[in-house]
Amino acid sequence: MRQVVLLCSLILLLFTACQKEVQDDSPAPYVPDLRTSWNAEERIPTQVASRAEIDEEALKLLHRDGVIKWENMSTHMLWSAAVNTDSLLSIGYQPNGFTGIENVMHQINVNDEEWMKTRNALIDFIVSETNRLHPESQVKAEDILAFGEKPLPYFNVFVQDYETIAKLRGMEVVRYVEPMGYGTETQQRSGLGCGGNTPDYSLQNGVDYYVDSPNTKVSWNYDYMNIEEAWNSSTGDNITIGLIDSGVSQNQPQLNNSFSSGWSAGRSIEKLGFYEECWWWWCWNDGIWDDCGHGTSMAGIIAAPRNSAGNSVGVAYDANLVSCRGTTDVIINTSNEKDGVSDSYYYLGNRGDVRIISMSLGDVFYSGQVADAIHYANNQGKLIFCAAGTSLSWTSWWGVIFPANMSQTTAVTGIKTGAPMERCVECHSGSQVDFVIVMQDRNDSDRGPITLADYGNQPNYTGGSSAATATTAGIAALVWAQNPGLSKNQVKNILKQASSNYPYRDGQFGWGVIDAAEAVN
Repeated sequence: MRQVVLLCSLILLLFTACQKEVQDDSPAPYVPDLRTSWNAEERIPTQVASRAEIDEEALKLLHRDGVIKWENMSTHMLWSAAVNTDSLLSIGYQPNGFTGIENVMHQINVNDEEWMKTRNALIDFIVSETNRLHPESQVKAEDILAFGEKPLPYFNVFVQDYETIAKLRGMEVVRYVEPMGYGTETQQRSGLGCGGNTPDYSLQNGVDYYVDSPNTKVSWNYDYMNIEEAWNSSTGDNITIGLIDSGVSQNQPQLNNSFSSGWSAGRSIEKLGFYEECWWWWCWNDGIWDDCGHGTSMAGIIAAPRNSAGNSVGVAYDANLVSCRGTTDVIINTSNEKDGVSDSYYYLGNRGDVRIISMSLGDVFYSGQVADAIHYANNQGKLIFCAAGTSLSWTSWWGVIFPANMSQTTAVTGIKTGAPMERCVECHSGSQVDFVIVMQDRNDSDRGPITLADYGNQPNYTGGSSAATATTAGIAALVWAQNPGLSKNQVKNILKQASSNYPYRDGQFGWGVIDAAEAVN
């Protein structure tokens, strides 16, 4: 009997041990690690740095690195930049121990447990800190969040306290903390690229353009890229191009009812708005129409129809166009614009029919949020063209601006006619430039390519790296339409091999001027 009891006890002990072993193997619930490396003994500054002081630090970084990244600036400067503007921060996050996020951005589901818990824990932390430092406020999450929930791993939140920002910057689950609305005073003086896009009746046939069938105006500079010769083989049919800019004019018939007409019949244009006006946390969509003129100009270069209206014709006049209004001007330097541009990239990245994204906008400040959206679109197979930069004389020393300086984008700038290669007066250049387009008459710097005006059927001048970027996007559509089974890398390689500097790459002008006719044949 005693042996039986001992045997039963042993069996019970083994069973209990097995149970414990099974329980020990089950994964522990995920808990975000919000520990910070910030030293609580650090002196907290009480004086906000002036815009002049922030600009001085920022321009030092620009000289040193060619781009201004907030991660390389002190917490004092970052906090001061936020307080000097709208106090709205962009915060990128990731679960404990996560690495290599750029390569898998398109695979992340922010509603999965680890991502959602990390985001919510950070928001709860900011709410708690705000209420601790300002007990009279007693804010809730909805009081400090802006622009709604995002499909990529970042959120936008109002933060005014140095200590909160410093703690966030010291957390491993926080990828970046960036003030969204700051731009240098020099940058703001450089011009925003808007206005003046009215019909120019001084344009001359045989000088600024020549007339081709069926009564359409072909810009004088197209000859330098052999674009008209390329049309004998491809016109961009069945290719969809996404344009991120200031929208298109509701008064320009060639981008509305006449877009699918003449030799351009049977295609489509879509207009979407991602720019939001905001008052504190309350935001509303500002629509699809262009209040600047820049987006209309770029849309005209890319895909203005070839018809008998007597207006200018686009490079890919048979291509479809999706216009995403992400900004109000050409510099992505406000919170609304960073939100609008990143939302536009995400949307176009999800569009299976969109193969090319053209954006003739930029900034000297790197934006982690915009970069996240570009990684997403790039990983989805989109060929992304961005402008190297266009400025007035006192800022043209800036190199290739963000996001054209990202390796995930293709940077384009403009040059003058003739040899040797010389960038157009207002254009930026640098080692990140991939391609150049002839944009300016060497003997007349006021003479640029023509494109659609905001209204009517008489074109207007445009120029700079903006126009060069739109032109290159159109040429890429010609190539892809001729070879629809190619990948984006194969298309880019064809453009390289059809460029004037190939097989060599110039330190300022990349592969050189693209020969569109060679590229499509």
